[in-house]
Amino acid sequence: MFDDIDVNSNKLGGTVQKRNEKLVKILDSIAGLRLGDFQDNSIDAFGDAYEFLMTMYAGSAGKSGGEFFTPQEVSELLAEITVVGKTEVNKVYDPACGSGSLLLKFAKVLGKENVRQGFYGQEINITTHNLCRINMFLHDINYEKFNITHGDTLTDPKHWDDEPFDAIVSNPPYSIKWDGDANPLLINDPRFSPAGVLAPKSKADLAFTLHMLHWLSTSGTAAIVEFPGVLYRSGAEQKIRKYLIDNNYIDAVIQLPPDLFFGTSIATCIIVLKKSKKDNATLFIDASAEFVRGGNKNKLSETNRKKILNAFIKREDEDYFAQLVPNSLIAENDYNIAVSSYVTQEDTRIETNIILLNQHIAEIVTRQNELRNAIDEIVADLEGESYG
Repeated sequence: MFDDIDVNSNKLGGTVQKRNEKLVKILDSIAGLRLGDFQDNSIDAFGDAYEFLMTMYAGSAGKSGGEFFTPQEVSELLAEITVVGKTEVNKVYDPACGSGSLLLKFAKVLGKENVRQGFYGQEINITTHNLCRINMFLHDINYEKFNITHGDTLTDPKHWDDEPFDAIVSNPPYSIKWDGDANPLLINDPRFSPAGVLAPKSKADLAFTLHMLHWLSTSGTAAIVEFPGVLYRSGAEQKIRKYLIDNNYIDAVIQLPPDLFFGTSIATCIIVLKKSKKDNATLFIDASAEFVRGGNKNKLSETNRKKILNAFIKREDEDYFAQLVPNSLIAENDYNIAVSSYVTQEDTRIETNIILLNQHIAEIVTRQNELRNAIDEIVADLEGESYG
């Protein structure tokens, strides 16, 4: 786990003495935490400190910070969406798990004892993979209750023997490159073959989506943060959306506010997948205005999050916020699933009576002329007095 950690790094100090001083300070600080006896306490003091440090790192690391961390309130919303109506699940999974913040939200939302068979994830970055495993330990998840693997989920998935999963959450990397049709084996992969087409080589977003759909249990729910382009781009992605809509796999599409995530200011969305729906329709929620400004980023407040979740649970039309759309209508719209195509924006313009407005303008002009004439008379009088 610590293979790629360098205690001789100059980041810890320019000399051996400085590095030793920094390491001793860290160890002393940990020793000073009031943890008591392990059997009498959880180790969430470590876990909470870790989450805080990850938030600080993601906020200051620029574009790369988003690789490691999904904002807490977004993680919580995703977890809540996938467990609506459930008090326990068998296994939870994230195919691009980063530091594990999404997976660990199930421990908060359900209680770790109610994730019966454990937490599963895969991560391609070895350092981040190790961070995720450390994060599990720090949040008191027993070694036997998690399985975090290292590798490329799309071309080398590690959990074939563990699927299907009751709850899947993920914030996969946006529009990254992958093998696509350059790898002739992938079109026959059972995860991708049902759609009849592979996601473009330059945009792997929907490849992750199809992977998660295939590994989702019949009664499960997947909630995926997506780049907005997947909702409307043409070509292979449109054909994949056709497959998803025609087979009634998309439960909801939620438009999120801009500037929520570290490393990007784009307005992302959430696609919710289910294999067993009670209707043949898709719910669209426009939550683009549901945020509060915190520091230099937007955040979902608890009120914002509850409003989104309640709309998802109710699954009813709500003016300017939610619309339940028959899949047949989406098909007629060329399988465009952008939220703005179905949820009408509230018109905040004030209605104006143009006739009354013109009368008012005419009165202003008349009054203006009267004042100008009066001013001219006063000026003329003053000039006459000065010459006199």
